[in-house]
Amino acid sequence: MKRDVRTAFLLLFLFLLLVVLLLTLDVQPIGIEQSLVGLATINTAFHHCMGTHLLWYVITDWLGIAALLTACLFAAVGFFQLVKGKSFRRVDVSLLILGAFYIGVLALYLFFETCILNYRPHLIAGPMEASFPSSHTLIVLFIMASANVQMPSYVSNPTAVKILRGFSTLIIAVTILGRLYSGVHWFTDVLGGVLLGSALVLLFRATVYRGDRV
Repeated sequence: MKRDVRTAFLLLFLFLLLVVLLLTLDVQPIGIEQSLVGLATINTAFHHCMGTHLLWYVITDWLGIAALLTACLFAAVGFFQLVKGKSFRRVDVSLLILGAFYIGVLALYLFFETCILNYRPHLIAGPMEASFPSSHTLIVLFIMASANVQMPSYVSNPTAVKILRGFSTLIIAVTILGRLYSGVHWFTDVLGGVLLGSALVLLFRATVYRGDRV
């Protein structure tokens, strides 16, 4: 548990460091309509190397829907426990903690949609859109990785747990790589989503394990 917390705070530090670098280092008008992007040389080089592949944007969008359905499944389990037990005390502590983290992730999404660090490299549909961190990467990573933490509590068959964990890990990997390859984000957008999402997963796991011991 302590290792998870230490690693989580290291990742949060790296995320904040990335934010500072994006605001101060090599800031150039390389975005749409000459919008400013930090670490421009790295981002430009990576973007030119990857190119744009909108099919992967669509694929990762569908994987995002799969992640949201997973979140809804855990929410439904918690709601069923609440209705059946007629009290929040009857709801698994881990599900209440997970719900709090879901709200936190949503709050972070809204914050970065309002406090925009940079915009996407390309217009997708209509006006310019906030791009840092990659909210898609953040949300899918957190939902699917936290599902891996919860899995043994709700699936009794060890083989089924391994298969489901492998499937959710695959969704995470394809989402990260697909988002990079699609060209709809700068490299630092996806990196930011990975750093922040991973930190939140580790904090969630540490909190759940602590809650189980109370």
